Amino acid sequence: QVQVVESGGGLVQAGGSLRLSCAASGNIASINVMGWYRQAPGKQREWVAAITPGGNTNYRDSVKGRFTISRNNARDTVYLQMNSLKPEDTAVYYCNADYNIGSYSTASSWGQGTQVTVSS
Repeated sequence: QVQVVESGGGLVQAGGSLRLSCAASGNIASINVMGWYRQAPGKQREWVAAITPGGNTNYRDSVKGRFTISRNNARDTVYLQMNSLKPEDTAVYYCNADYNIGSYSTASSWGQGTQVTVSS
């Protein structure tokens, strides 16, 4: 199994920056895609960014050019660098790890979330 824990949220003014971290533990070698999601009050959880085992990255349109997802060499920590933050980025941010169970099954692990609040 794989567990993930987020950290790094906080309160920042519009235009500011924050970096979120997601530390994975357990069977790191079984991890496929890792990603970040967010959920604003009264809204559904939405995908923000993802990174593949090969290092390819993808972003939702509203954060392209402002957010950067990356990981460390050990592939057990993923980061989300958020620049030029806007009030609409305010949400609880969740880390997700999709991983293999055996040869034919996959599972998904979620963190507890970290609050990001951007003031105008």
